[in-house]
Amino acid sequence: MDTAQAQALLEAQQDFFATGATLPVAYRKAALGKLKKAIDTFAPALYDALKEDLGKSPSESYMCELGLVKSEISYLLKRVGRWAREKRVRTPLTNYVARSFVKPTPYGCVLIMSPWNYPVLLTLDPLADALAAGNTAILKPSAYSPHVSQVMKDLIESIFPPEYVAVVTGGRAENQCLLELDTDYIFFTGSPAVGKTVMAHAAPHLTPVTLELGGKSPCLVDRSANIPLAARRIVFGKFINCGQTCVAPDYIYCDAAVRDRLVEALAKEIAAQYGERPLENENYGKIVNQKHFDRLMGLLDQNKVAVGGQSDPAALRIAPTVMTDVTWDDPVMGEEIFGPILPILTFTSTDEALEKLQGLPHPLAFYIFSAQKDVIETFKSRLNFGGGCVNDTLIHLATSDMAFGGVGQSGMGGYHGKDGFDTFSHYKSMVDKKTFIDVPMRYAPYSPGKDKLIKLFVK
Repeated sequence: MDTAQAQALLEAQQDFFATGATLPVAYRKAALGKLKKAIDTFAPALYDALKEDLGKSPSESYMCELGLVKSEISYLLKRVGRWAREKRVRTPLTNYVARSFVKPTPYGCVLIMSPWNYPVLLTLDPLADALAAGNTAILKPSAYSPHVSQVMKDLIESIFPPEYVAVVTGGRAENQCLLELDTDYIFFTGSPAVGKTVMAHAAPHLTPVTLELGGKSPCLVDRSANIPLAARRIVFGKFINCGQTCVAPDYIYCDAAVRDRLVEALAKEIAAQYGERPLENENYGKIVNQKHFDRLMGLLDQNKVAVGGQSDPAALRIAPTVMTDVTWDDPVMGEEIFGPILPILTFTSTDEALEKLQGLPHPLAFYIFSAQKDVIETFKSRLNFGGGCVNDTLIHLATSDMAFGGVGQSGMGGYHGKDGFDTFSHYKSMVDKKTFIDVPMRYAPYSPGKDKLIKLFVK
């Protein structure tokens, strides 16, 4: 795609939006229904593509991608009619007689740029929210998951005209063309580095943005934690999709007194969930490409490996790996890992842990395993992070009743359910003033009598 083609696509969507076709709730529901049905129709192709690009099994693909999108659509279908209505609010006496209300309206043409690690979920989930809010959309999936991108392009083109929803495949050149457009909203999921580029492109047009980024999400385990259960849930959250999850526990920060027990429990859970030889498990995924495989191998210090450490370069696979005796200065702690390497650092007191974590960039997620309510409350209240779990990992993003998003370097804005509808909607604050009466005190010329009335009502 070149600049002229991108501009033509935007203008086609702008013209279509201007007709008002996307505004009726019935139209929005019909679009969501088509999308949900198409996911089922294209499920076999999506499973094959996810296996090809990321090595995902059908079970993982449904649980973490297709199923979550369908659940979001079902949630929207039941509620969008109510959300789309005007909401009446209180009118102050100074505006007597009038009706004050807030009217949700779509932004217009939104650009949704999605990553490769959950290419179905992180493309179609925000799309569903955008359609529920009444927008048109241009989708730009990642070039790193080309098979999935092509299937999603086929899926979208089978149910929507390009002036309503369009998929643009390709790489950096296409990204550049799309970011230069004067769209009405940009929704980006990806790395903090690229997020800065997106903001820079949005600035000339003052385009509002939502940035779903990442970061090094800590998993804190104190000495009161249920260690076997903690290990089970950490292994699930860390190694699903080979650790290529934006909210995966990036590292464990645990009480030194329980570290050895935790490592032993993690080893047992890795074997239980992925087998004694994970690299031979056909349901265990792979690293997305050679570039990321090489980067991860550069972070893996074999001298500090306590569990795993094996790799299969030909298949781009790295076994679930636990590293111990890690310091904050090690390379593995210098960047978001985004792979199946789990370093463990230790603390001797929760005060020490709190002080250390408070000094780090705000992560996208925070997980705490503890049985002490006061400790849990302290970390919930005094740490700044996007979202998280107590005594579990990952599951906070699987509900449409809560917003998902980051804070600071891990992002801005959120979506899912009502929050997703709100993200893609502008709320117009309006007053419908009646004409059968007109209170004169606000009009010039002013007088002591009018001043008294104004001070009586406005205070």
